[in-house]
Amino acid sequence: MSAVSSRLPVFPWDRLEPYKATAAAHPDGIVDLSVGTPVDPVPAVVQRALADAADSPGYPTVWGTAALRDALTGWVEGRLGARGLTHANVLPVVGSKELVAWLPTQLGLGPGDKVAYPRLAYPTYEVGARLAGAEPVVYDDPTELDPAGLKLLWLNSPSNPTGRVLSKEELRRAVAWAREHGVLVFSDECYLELGWEAEPVSVLHPDVCGGSYEGIVAVHSLSKRSNLAGYRAAFVAGDPAVLGELLQIRKHGGMMVAAPVQAATVAALGDSAHVAEQRARYARRRDALRAAFEAAGFRIEHSEASLYLWATRDESCWETVGELSKRGILVAPGDFYGPAGERFVRIAFTATDERVEAAVRRLAE
Repeated sequence: MSAVSSRLPVFPWDRLEPYKATAAAHPDGIVDLSVGTPVDPVPAVVQRALADAADSPGYPTVWGTAALRDALTGWVEGRLGARGLTHANVLPVVGSKELVAWLPTQLGLGPGDKVAYPRLAYPTYEVGARLAGAEPVVYDDPTELDPAGLKLLWLNSPSNPTGRVLSKEELRRAVAWAREHGVLVFSDECYLELGWEAEPVSVLHPDVCGGSYEGIVAVHSLSKRSNLAGYRAAFVAGDPAVLGELLQIRKHGGMMVAAPVQAATVAALGDSAHVAEQRARYARRRDALRAAFEAAGFRIEHSEASLYLWATRDESCWETVGELSKRGILVAPGDFYGPAGERFVRIAFTATDERVEAAVRRLAE
């Protein structure tokens, strides 16, 4: 039996452990700005919905309740500007990472097929290709890719790790190119609610897709916007033919969102007040950390959206990680996201206000 894990790269976060230990030894404790996990409370309205649905002894369905599908289509139309959606255009998933990692396999891709993603990117795009035995391919401009054998094109706006936002024109051009060459587009839009210096737009917006969802699917998550990383609440929306096929496969695989989480998702998507409140928290932390890192000699590039600052001191990312760890600050090395990031670090602003203030003080010392 061959080990599937042999196809995969070394799990990147394991390499950060020695630096985490150094940072944790700081007298005032670690300031962890590496992973980007939410630290603020789950909104009360969501907690209530989860608790109210706790008595759920039966199996949930993979497609979700009608109430959940109504909430998904309503949010996609109201927030993303999509038009004419039905329940066939949406599908809940068990967290977006699961979807990204197993999508090529569920699409039936394998040896001889190619999966393309940005040169600086979330590592799970590559992992998904390798799990399926497909060839991972990076790009700077998707329209310059060789379409031969290319079956899946990942877009990511706002970008993880850089925070770059693709314009409507860039998205429209990528979608048109993919359709011309018969390439399926999945657009990772999990940070769309977190635009700071640019307004992110969905691939499902009519100005991008021309009012047709053929060949395009958007991926969304409630982990960041609603502090629901622990709930594994996410969904995809777009081409009903693609989602219908995924639904059948996922039924056989038992890939169903827990019933209480489905109820919590309905509540989260129906309440915008907590989103505005969380955005305000992140905006304050972002402003404080950006000013402190720039004053400490860092240059911030892109970072117009998402939960991260993409920063450099024009040195090896591991040298930066090592120096910051001595101050008790842990950040993510840029080469986790591809060799092009080897002189950058990714700085999350998902720490508490108190920990952000601690980082600001230490950077000024």
